[in-house]
Amino acid sequence: MTRPITVGVDGSPESLAAVAWAGREAVRRELPLRLVQAWESDDVGEHDAKARDALREAASGLAERHPQLPVSTDLLDAAPVPSLVAEASAAEMLVLGSRGHGAIVGFLVGSVGQQVTAETGRPVVHVRADDHAEHEAAGREIVVGQQGGPDDSATALELAFETAAARGATVRVVRAWSLPALYSYSPGLLRTLDEAGGLEPYEKQALDEALKPWRERFPEVPVTEHVEIGSAGEVLLSVASRAQLMVVGRRAHRSAVGSRIGSVAHAVMRHAPCPVAVVPPS
Repeated sequence: MTRPITVGVDGSPESLAAVAWAGREAVRRELPLRLVQAWESDDVGEHDAKARDALREAASGLAERHPQLPVSTDLLDAAPVPSLVAEASAAEMLVLGSRGHGAIVGFLVGSVGQQVTAETGRPVVHVRADDHAEHEAAGREIVVGQQGGPDDSATALELAFETAAARGATVRVVRAWSLPALYSYSPGLLRTLDEAGGLEPYEKQALDEALKPWRERFPEVPVTEHVEIGSAGEVLLSVASRAQLMVVGRRAHRSAVGSRIGSVAHAVMRHAPCPVAVVPPS
């Protein structure tokens, strides 16, 4: 069964930009597009009218831009978080409009967007209102964060390479590192670092190992390896101006105030000027 790309729609500029982004991506990937509106309201009549208008406007714009793209719409009269999580589970990816600085607009007010991103098992892409097709022009990269061992960022790397292959783009793979605390040194670690020639060569070697299967699977995709000392969020944001899409892995945590997605994903969602794909662990 072919999974669609699903978009949350509410009529805001951010969600309309998300619809436009998702439409272009669906055409590139030859996938159907699904538009959904999820909103609980005591005034069902008013809710239905506004929601249907938003869906109709979004679908109409897509029909003009991509007349051959299969598009379906659905009005979900239910709580946003469980509705969108359920929609995401049946989708290739979920696309949402994002204002940045931690605020998700429309039916994603407050922590809803973060909760959906933290709880779904599928990638969630956050798109700004000022995103345009021109931002996907040649020269802009797909930037992806890699950390840990070869398998730790596999799902993020997969999405980044698939997207780059569909767009004819370069992948910039970022691995940030920091000096380990003194107490974390061990004889085994010291031997490994000595064999690698030091901390930075060790990190470069680890990145090269993680990229081997993806270079073999996507030999046509140019790759730039980026290893830099610093926090992962800061290093990723330092190259955000080069990105047409930034892909980061999710580190979900439960807390008293709900689900959290991890500091790196949170920082990039707040501050990156480009669309951001947050990918769950494999």
